[in-house]
Amino acid sequence: MDGMKPHIIILTEGHSEPNTAKTAAGILRYRGGEVAALLDSTAPRATAGELLGVGDDVPVIHSLNEAPDADTLLIGVATTGGQLPPSMRAHIREAIQRGWEIISGLHAFLSDDEEFAGLARQSGATLTDLRRNTERDVARREGLRHDCLRLHTVGPDCGIGKMVAALELARGLTAEGIAAKFIATGQTGIMIEGDGCPVDAVVADFISGAVEKQILSQQHHDVLVVEGQGSLIHPCYSGVTLGLLHGCLPHALVLCHPLGRTHVKGLEHIPLPSLDETAELYRGLANAAHPCHFLGVAINSRGADEAAFAAEKNRVETLLGLPACDVVREGPGVLVTAARRLLAEREGA
Repeated sequence: MDGMKPHIIILTEGHSEPNTAKTAAGILRYRGGEVAALLDSTAPRATAGELLGVGDDVPVIHSLNEAPDADTLLIGVATTGGQLPPSMRAHIREAIQRGWEIISGLHAFLSDDEEFAGLARQSGATLTDLRRNTERDVARREGLRHDCLRLHTVGPDCGIGKMVAALELARGLTAEGIAAKFIATGQTGIMIEGDGCPVDAVVADFISGAVEKQILSQQHHDVLVVEGQGSLIHPCYSGVTLGLLHGCLPHALVLCHPLGRTHVKGLEHIPLPSLDETAELYRGLANAAHPCHFLGVAINSRGADEAAFAAEKNRVETLLGLPACDVVREGPGVLVTAARRLLAEREGA
């Protein structure tokens, strides 16, 4: 994907803030060279960097006419329930009429929308629904390579950086000459990596099997870093989280910790458990299926100053006895070192 000219317009209409537009933020961080603009007619004339904290000087535009060389519209939001915001329909309709590819990771499939599908047939536009799948395999726990190290990012809530932590760890290992592979399990990760499985759109009986299939197909690598989804604590997503945990059978977990968050996202009447209670919950359920321990902690310190981050890092490392870092603020170095150490231990066993 590197070296491609900017041809993607990311649609965030009315939602150009880091939480709802986390798909946009992920694409800007990891495929930014392909992005021509962020489209939001309700936003000020600014840059993606100013609105989302990532994307540098990628401009915010108000209409498709401002990006004449683009050919792809990517829906850059992750809404509750995966529904399409009505305010986006006019932009999508125009992109279809131009014959573009429209890429969506929402649960509401564009190709099932009668208006959009009809317009696409007329213009030749391509409607790509990343969550559409035909997964029907059950997990069997057979054929797993003992010497392929499986790592998995988990945490107390959704939207806390599990994907970024997994990507940075996989890329950090690759940079040190280790054959590592990021296993995408959500819409944004799939857009970035180019493959993977949208586990939250898989029929419940087949979640673990779909994840296991990803593991089996990629275990020629030395290390697999499996992107986490949701949380065991979040009532909306706990079933997906457990199916993913038992499908990938991790040797070690990376605990993702959102500094300052005290309650479940979107359900503020539900308090989050303490960090050590969260760790024990994941450790117990992981070990119910496969021997597992924690590799380290990825702190999401977005919005905190350096002093607050340093204090929290010291608290976390003391409390859990694990190395901790913010993979964006300071890089994944301590997690890479811990993974390399574990890999060497397993190779020598």
